Amino acid sequence: MTDLSASGAFPFSAIVGQDDMKLAMILTAIDPGIGGVLVFGDRGTGKSTAVRGLAALLPPIRAVAGCPVNSAAERDVPDWAQVHDHAIVEKPTPVIDLPLGATEDRVVGALDIEKALAHGEKAFEPGLLARANRGYLYIDEVNLLEDHLVDLLLDVAQSGQNVVEREGLSIRHPARFVLVGSGNPEEGELRPQLLDRFGLSVEVESPRDIEVRIEVIRRRDAFDRDRDAFQAQWLPRDMELRQRILDARAALPRVDADDAILRDCAELCVALGSDGLRGELTLLRAARALAAFEGEPSVTRGHLRRVAPSSLRHRLRRDPLDEAGSTTRVNRTVEEVLA
Repeated sequence: MTDLSASGAFPFSAIVGQDDMKLAMILTAIDPGIGGVLVFGDRGTGKSTAVRGLAALLPPIRAVAGCPVNSAAERDVPDWAQVHDHAIVEKPTPVIDLPLGATEDRVVGALDIEKALAHGEKAFEPGLLARANRGYLYIDEVNLLEDHLVDLLLDVAQSGQNVVEREGLSIRHPARFVLVGSGNPEEGELRPQLLDRFGLSVEVESPRDIEVRIEVIRRRDAFDRDRDAFQAQWLPRDMELRQRILDARAALPRVDADDAILRDCAELCVALGSDGLRGELTLLRAARALAAFEGEPSVTRGHLRRVAPSSLRHRLRRDPLDEAGSTTRVNRTVEEVLA
């Protein structure tokens, strides 16, 4: 059991409001196969705070000490990795930032020039995707990401593998991570191909209620003035949430979804005009993760209603005759189909 205070992160349980964002991140922690979270909204609404707080709250991963891709066992260490320490240790769940100005070599990895010049050896220097394996890859202002990096992420997200070919080197390593992207929709739209790769999408706003804003200020001020005391105050709630996530992970394979639920998923997506089948599959996975989190043995329509907006709002075709926002359209269709 790790000491959550060692991470230095703001406690996840202490984040005020933003319930949709927090729930989406919890569901992807229970089932990473849901496919990540896209958070669109105002700046300063706790997007990066939430992902770092959740990663700090999660149990550590067991990995080979010297492995650059966080391999769980010695047999999984890539052949190219020159690992000298094969001990299995506990590491915090990684959270890696992908900055907008990052070069492709920094993201995927590159030839180690220093070793090549000093020793005449061709060696691989891992990039951000290697470090993010088995953790989180966080991209702020994801809608401003350069097209060639978007294409690269699409390939990696599809295969779960990063393949690099440089100067006669052909390198492959696992790159499975929960992708968390944030941005402001007023600064540009996300390419549809990448948008579809996010399992869940949430919209966040600055709170308008004065009392809520005061509570945000109070908690942040307390954290800044005495970080250790604040983390100790919220530690029991974070530990309780950690246990609920672990229990949900264990229960997930046993959560049932009958044919009526599958029909509801299909009818919702058809009514909304969702392309492909990724909408149904994500809706089902998110609803099953929510049922596991709430300790329920099977998925109900209530679970579908909770996760439908985050699962489907970013998969809608534009309707020039309907000026309602995507969330309104999803909620309206949910009420019609699941009446």
